[in-house]
Amino acid sequence: MTRRLNIDSVARIISDAGGEVVGRTKLQKLTYLLEAAGLGEGFSFEYKHYGPYSEELTYTSKRASVLGTIRESEQQAAWGGFYTIYSVTPIAPPRSEPHRRLAREAAHADSVLLELAATALFLRQEEGMVDAWEETARRKPDKASNGRLDAAKQLYSQLRQIPTPRQLPEL
Repeated sequence: MTRRLNIDSVARIISDAGGEVVGRTKLQKLTYLLEAAGLGEGFSFEYKHYGPYSEELTYTSKRASVLGTIRESEQQAAWGGFYTIYSVTPIAPPRSEPHRRLAREAAHADSVLLELAATALFLRQEEGMVDAWEETARRKPDKASNGRLDAAKQLYSQLRQIPTPRQLPEL
């Protein structure tokens, strides 16, 4: 049974990210990073195809959208698929500088790089993988190719520099 977290929790995450998050995967990954850094709302995560995934977050964001706490709109991508844009009128002020910085940097990062970084972190933290980057590359060979794994490592290193209650671990 999925816990019913306060729908305002999703609005706070989106607000801290600058009022908009483009993509369901991005919302999942930036929320996971907030949880890992001790800045989260209490969402639990498991590993799915795209890395860390929270059914609670999916449920809560749908509920928040239906109730009008956040706006959720679907847009068609140039390649024909669809993506979701989550938005909210920013709640001022952000809860803390670390919340704002981590949420905004993650929200503005390349989606694939963020997915790779969050996956590596999840594999280290939750599954105890010693070489989480190598395992990430093994599980996501198409996404980790063409220098993207190195770029994801650089993104993660930048995110680690943000002072948070629980510093993101070195991977």
